[in-house]
Amino acid sequence: MDFTVEYEPTPDQVVGAIERALKHQIKALLWLFPAFLAVAGAVFLLLGTIGLGLGLLVAAAVVPFVMPWSLRRAARKQVPHLCVPTTLHVTDDGYESRSEKLTTSARWSLFSRVVATPDFWLFFVNNQATGFLPRNAFTPEQQAELDARLSPLTSPRKASTA
Repeated sequence: MDFTVEYEPTPDQVVGAIERALKHQIKALLWLFPAFLAVAGAVFLLLGTIGLGLGLLVAAAVVPFVMPWSLRRAARKQVPHLCVPTTLHVTDDGYESRSEKLTTSARWSLFSRVVATPDFWLFFVNNQATGFLPRNAFTPEQQAELDARLSPLTSPRKASTA
């Protein structure tokens, strides 16, 4: 495998990829934090601390809506840096992404996990989101080659919709 493609990611692509990667990165936190707040709120209500208990229960209800908004906001800050004409060079060993503002290269062996979605390949190192490649930058044949090369690191597709 050795090919080079030119593309320019759209703001929606960048935000979508970063948001999806962050959701995979903090998946447990998205469920555990509101659950913890709800349990703590119930405990304080049982102890008679009504104000604190109600506050924690309200926070438990609001957090699931605030966290995705916060993720999108963080992702949008990356748009000016990433939505520029970009050259991707992909080989059997890794890939290089080059633009006027940024050059990144990584070997496939760096990644501990790859999440394949219908739109992206999301790259993780020790559960830390580190990058992505958009599928639509590649031809169907190149996508198939990448899927085959990344398959040992790829999470099951059903998990990729989160």
